[in-house]
Amino acid sequence: MHQELEWIELIAPDMVDVMSQRFIILRNISWAQPVGRRSLAQTLGMSERVLRTETDFLKKQELISVTKSGMILTAKGQETIYGLTGLMDQLLGLQQMERRLSKALHIKRCLIVSGDSDKQPQVIDNMGKLVNDTLKMLLPEGPNTIAVMGGTTMAQVANCLSPDLSNQRQLTFVPARGGIGERVEIQANNVCAQMALKTGGKHRALYVPEQVSEEAYRPLLKEPAIQEVVSLIRSSNVAIHSIGEAIHMAKRRAMSPEIIAMLTKQKAVGEAFGYFFDENGKIIYRIPRIGLQLEDLASMDCVFAVAGGSSKAKAIRAYMQLAPSNTCLITDEGAAKLILKEWCYSRVTF
Repeated sequence: MHQELEWIELIAPDMVDVMSQRFIILRNISWAQPVGRRSLAQTLGMSERVLRTETDFLKKQELISVTKSGMILTAKGQETIYGLTGLMDQLLGLQQMERRLSKALHIKRCLIVSGDSDKQPQVIDNMGKLVNDTLKMLLPEGPNTIAVMGGTTMAQVANCLSPDLSNQRQLTFVPARGGIGERVEIQANNVCAQMALKTGGKHRALYVPEQVSEEAYRPLLKEPAIQEVVSLIRSSNVAIHSIGEAIHMAKRRAMSPEIIAMLTKQKAVGEAFGYFFDENGKIIYRIPRIGLQLEDLASMDCVFAVAGGSSKAKAIRAYMQLAPSNTCLITDEGAAKLILKEWCYSRVTF
């Protein structure tokens, strides 16, 4: 397919440009609908006059309709978006970007969805659907134990999983680490329960506090009920987690002003699995938690890191210096472009 696309570009570059532009317009209407022409023009960095010409054409083709609230996709438009996504991702260079990103981050696989989730929140749903599709492709048949972290991104990913993921598979979802203390809907226990509900799998819960002192941590590990779940977590063959911005995550967890000041002073940029790290991947602080530790990931069949948005680019790049090589990063264009820009700059600088 890639070779055929190159030939098309040679013969009819204008056709490729027009098709790409119209697809991008349709995709952005899908994300923001109902959306006004002025707002969409600003998002796309396009003049209203040019946009009007294109949307008039798309309306004539019955791909969009115009309501009092703004432009929306028709059923035909939705079908067109769905059918062309694979082809257009190639035309827009996403597959080439995936290969470059995988090489830059020294990990097994990178998968990129169009857009920037900082500007278009619906992009996170596309990442979730990609997680589902990739799990269907990579998970072996038979029993699978999947360790899952909590958080807002993971909660959205959970809603994107589908029942056919359980075809020929017995899925058990377990919380990767203890996490009581965050909002209930984004706690790992709740995310696991939702993933099990969506796929028809099973789940187990781990009821331990978000942050415990070292003194309280050790006795908890001796509790039989906790030991059983921790043993199941440690035997997981797959992990799914996100990556957060350090200071945002510290504040969300209501960490002390002293620790936040320390993280700021030592220039922490990211957080994953309760580990806070700087842009070089140096661990600055670790929250004592029961469950999966960073060093456990290397022995797993596959580790999925799901994080997007240009604001998370530094955090993603920093974490990947700690990540095992079996990591599959699922991200968006916003983060990918910034990571590659920084990578290219560092190669020139050094």
